[in-house]
Amino acid sequence: MRMNETEKELVAMVLAGRTEAFEPLVTPYRRPLVALAYRLTRDREEALEVAQEAFLRAFRSLGRYDVSRSFRNWLFQIAANEARDRMRRGARERAALEDAVHDGSRAPGPEAGREGQEVRADLMDCLSALTPREREVFVLRDIEELDIRETARALRCSSVSVRVNLSKARRKMRDAIRARHPHLEETR
Repeated sequence: MRMNETEKELVAMVLAGRTEAFEPLVTPYRRPLVALAYRLTRDREEALEVAQEAFLRAFRSLGRYDVSRSFRNWLFQIAANEARDRMRRGARERAALEDAVHDGSRAPGPEAGREGQEVRADLMDCLSALTPREREVFVLRDIEELDIRETARALRCSSVSVRVNLSKARRKMRDAIRARHPHLEETR
C-alpha cells in the first residue's frame, strides 16, 4: 500500500515548516498504533507511551521518510522498534510490577461485554506463550495484516525469518488455545 495524495501533501507541508499539518497526517493512525503497541507490550500505559514516542520519532524523522512506502507501515515499524527497545530496557518488568500493585483498580468500561473481555484476556494469555520476536511477527502479520515483506521490513529481518517465526507463533497459539478450550477440538 503506497502513500495516498493527501498524505503526500501533508508530509510536504510539514517538511515546509507547517508543523500543524502533522496532526491530520497521523490522526487516522492513532488507534491502530496504540492497539499494535498494546499487543506488543501487553500494558495499556506502556502502549500509550510507545505510541506517543513513535509519533515523536516519526515527526523528527519525516525528512527521511520514503514516500514510495506506506505511511501506515512506516509508523508501525517505528512503533514496533520502540516497543522492542523498551522491552530490552526492562520496561516490561516494571510494568508487570505496577500492574500487580494496581490490579483490580481498573474497572472494565460499561460497553465491554464479559464475553469480549474473556476473549481478549485469552488472546493476551496465549500471546504471552510466544517469544518477543514471535509475538511481533504474529501481531504484525496476523492481527495487523501486513504481508510477509512488510513485516520483514518493519522488524528489520528477512522474509524467511518472518515465515519461521510466524509458523512457530501460530503453532504455539493453536496449542495454547486448545489447552484453554479443549471443547473446541471436539467440534471438528
